[in-house]
Amino acid sequence: MPVTNQKNDRPPNRAHDEEPRERKEQKVDRETLIEGLNHDLGGEYQAILMYTHYAAKLTGPYRKELRALFQAEITDEQGHAQFLADKVASLGGEPTTEPRPVPRADNPREMLQEALNAEKQAIKDYDERIKQAEAFGDTGLKVALENQLADETGHKEELERILAGWEPN
Repeated sequence: MPVTNQKNDRPPNRAHDEEPRERKEQKVDRETLIEGLNHDLGGEYQAILMYTHYAAKLTGPYRKELRALFQAEITDEQGHAQFLADKVASLGGEPTTEPRPVPRADNPREMLQEALNAEKQAIKDYDERIKQAEAFGDTGLKVALENQLADETGHKEELERILAGWEPN
């Protein structure tokens, strides 16, 4: 007679049975999570400064449209930054006040490319932070970060579409 799981009379699933042990080994401590969230917060500060700076420096025939695009992003990034700062504080940490460096860009295409690079980095960072939030056991944080990841993905896709039609320098 085959061995069964007595709860529901099905054969044991070794992979499923071992999964909780693997998750325990991947636990993330509070300090690691705070450090990661502060890293992300520095990225959001960078985005706010970058979009503000680029909106001011824009020239050329698409200045008005690109300025509106950059200024619209500032509000989203400010919301992300406030959420991250609040979460760091609620976890007992000190929210950073240091942005990542803003890359120099001298023309609209370079500005769009640097903005795209920053959005791609934010997506990568949020992917990592979502895993850390899950390992830490904070489902609310995981869901909130997934929402911010969705925003950053939308920003990235919009920038890719604009750049796709832009002639190289």
